Amino acid sequence: MHIPDGFVPPSICLAGYAISGGVTWYSLREIQRDRDPQSSIPKSALFTAVFFIASLIHIPAPPPLTSFHLVLNGMMGTLLGYYAFLAIPIGLFFQAVMFQHGGMSTLGINAVIMGLPAIVAYYVFRLRSHLPRKQQFWTKALAFISGASAVLLSATLFAAIAIGTISPELNAATERTAIYLSLGSYLIQALVEGTFTVMIVSFLEKVKPELLQV
Repeated sequence: MHIPDGFVPPSICLAGYAISGGVTWYSLREIQRDRDPQSSIPKSALFTAVFFIASLIHIPAPPPLTSFHLVLNGMMGTLLGYYAFLAIPIGLFFQAVMFQHGGMSTLGINAVIMGLPAIVAYYVFRLRSHLPRKQQFWTKALAFISGASAVLLSATLFAAIAIGTISPELNAATERTAIYLSLGSYLIQALVEGTFTVMIVSFLEKVKPELLQV
């Protein structure tokens, strides 16, 4: 889901930077409403490093995937809230510079593709505060939905951009079919990421439950 340099027109790259800049401003405004916004900086730094390192972890998968790496934007949103939209571009920047995952011209649009679903995941996980009965069950259920849905939403945004910017030099029907097939394959990754998010949330709930308060 990392869009590389030269894959989309410059207008899309500029729009990506404009949207990511606007969402960053809004995220900062929401963060400033916290009683102690600086208290979450260490947690955000830790999970930014986790998000960055996740790109190095390749998991074997059946066809049509041979392997995939964790994205973890759903986990970021679940645990960090609006801090996730600040952390994800930092991780994407270092992934592009050090491993050539994505690119600098597409950093803004990649931040949108992965950052907006992270915020959606945050709001999904927050629903647990309205479900007092069987709290532990709902915490795990919403953690899974948050982790899985963020990946699927990111994949959908990626597919929409890829389909909308197919080069006229290519066979549009063939390219669309390939994109749709790749979109379906993200169902496997969504299950893995949802499960991983549940594991992290369950662990933190036992040893450091205050980290789940965002």
